[in-house]
Amino acid sequence: MHADRRAWLASLRPGPVGYRPLDLARGGLGALVGIVVAALAARVLPGGPAALPFIVAPMGATAVLLFAAPASPLAQPWSVLVGNVVSTLVGVTAGKLIDDVALAAAVAVGCAIVVMMLLRCVHPPGGACALFAAVGGSAVAEQGYAFAVLPVGVNTVVLLAVGALVNNLTGRPYPHVPPPPPPSQGTDLAPSERVGVSTEDVTRAIARLDRGLDVLPGDVVALVRDAEAHALDRRLGRLRVGALMARDVKSVLPGDTLYRARMVINQHHVKAVPVVDAEHRVVGIITVFDLFNRDVVEFDPVSKVMTTPVTTVSEDTPVAELVELMTDRGLRNLPVVDGDGRLVGIITRTELIAVLHRALVGS
Repeated sequence: MHADRRAWLASLRPGPVGYRPLDLARGGLGALVGIVVAALAARVLPGGPAALPFIVAPMGATAVLLFAAPASPLAQPWSVLVGNVVSTLVGVTAGKLIDDVALAAAVAVGCAIVVMMLLRCVHPPGGACALFAAVGGSAVAEQGYAFAVLPVGVNTVVLLAVGALVNNLTGRPYPHVPPPPPPSQGTDLAPSERVGVSTEDVTRAIARLDRGLDVLPGDVVALVRDAEAHALDRRLGRLRVGALMARDVKSVLPGDTLYRARMVINQHHVKAVPVVDAEHRVVGIITVFDLFNRDVVEFDPVSKVMTTPVTTVSEDTPVAELVELMTDRGLRNLPVVDGDGRLVGIITRTELIAVLHRALVGS
């Protein structure tokens, strides 16, 4: 009994993930601005009886999703706009057909949920829109189906516009797009998907659980990968790239000949050479493959065959993050740059394998 009570009390406490000051400001100030602008927009537009509200209560719930949980599938533009508008139409219809207020409200919400599920636009405030439209009184009844446009449609569109502006300006891309899966060769899975959780695995798990989980499979995979990288970083002792990279790294200029690049590779027994500009900023990379497996002329410039833009890392990059870069993306040599993009070293797959080997042997 006491154990069950403790478990119940624990379930009421907040989870381990807190909100940053920026998240709090985005949620509070974003909703404030969004509601004010949405109300003013509906207020200045002509149409409808004088008693018609210029903003409806469900917009408060929409604002919560847009500014506090913008990555939720329930907060994406299709769900927000179509969910609110279609549910309002359902509510108006229920109010017209059913005289009993309680029954009209129940039918409106129940049917709105079904319609939103069928249209894949589930948005919780849509249920409130349906209820409000069904029991909203004479002004709503007089406005009829136009109530879905003014004020509901206008409120929703303005909130979406403000939500997109505020979220993107504060570093939260909106609409939310899950991280793309790792690139793979042909139809084969990327290495991390062969040995770990894939998007398809998560999709099937959600279908098997059948609990209506409010999460996108791509986001789950990204979360799992990030947790795996964090765990590996902890296991490697928070090792950073700066501790492993080779600092005495040779480079060439874009205008140097391929002959010179070949000589650098042969003399220093390396498989790749960063290409830098006059200020020593990395602008590309040239590999053994570029020199020996292409139809090129010895005195062609390096810029003709170099790979650009090139993926780089900083000295403070956790070594654990190199796993994804060097497995899923197939990178073997990563130039290391400072804050201005200037070359300070290079790290290869050889160093990564050595570190992982030591971690495995020491476990």
